[in-house]
Amino acid sequence: MNDKQLVALQAAKYVQDGMLVGLGTGSTANYFIDELARRQREEGLKVTTVASSTISAQKAQSLQLPIVALEHISGIDLYVDGADEISPDKTLLKGRGSDLVKEKLLAKAAQQFIAVADESKLVDYIGQNFVIPIEVIPFAWQLTKRSLEALGGTGDLRPNAAKDGYWITSHGNYVLDMKFDPSLDAKSLNDLLSNTPGVVEHGIFYSLVDAVFIAANGDVDERWA
Repeated sequence: MNDKQLVALQAAKYVQDGMLVGLGTGSTANYFIDELARRQREEGLKVTTVASSTISAQKAQSLQLPIVALEHISGIDLYVDGADEISPDKTLLKGRGSDLVKEKLLAKAAQQFIAVADESKLVDYIGQNFVIPIEVIPFAWQLTKRSLEALGGTGDLRPNAAKDGYWITSHGNYVLDMKFDPSLDAKSLNDLLSNTPGVVEHGIFYSLVDAVFIAANGDVDERWA
């Protein structure tokens, strides 16, 4: 069993009968979905799920997990998802897959949000290893980019897979991939990005997580906020 699978199984232990559970997106989240389906099948666990992406929704459906649409919920019991980076104050960087809006909605709506990762995702500061994804309204992207550059940001629109146009999110928006000065702390950067006109959502998940589960060498370290 690899570390990603180990940490996902640990998080799945916190799922109880009758819960409405938010499903993350990515390789670690996939292990979590697999384990929920196993518990439903073998232990009779009764849960309802809501997905942060079409990919996760399809996976849940293929495993016969009951699923509801995001527009039909007002809150969830537990959300489990991976992260691209995790800083010492438990700020997360997410959204390289660009399902930012749904992911942050679920993180905010959850009674408990557990981030699961292996130790390679631990960083000293957000933006250390990856650019910060910022979902922007298409007609405003140039104005928004200029505003972000005034904050010290550098970067550009994310190209699509074919490199013949721009990446389009599931909500029809563009993504600016930006770097900022490491001296900007996560709270300041979070506030600055959130207050920039034209920004739909961004990948800094500040003060949203209740616990970070880190897997390393066959052990899981549960770090509660």
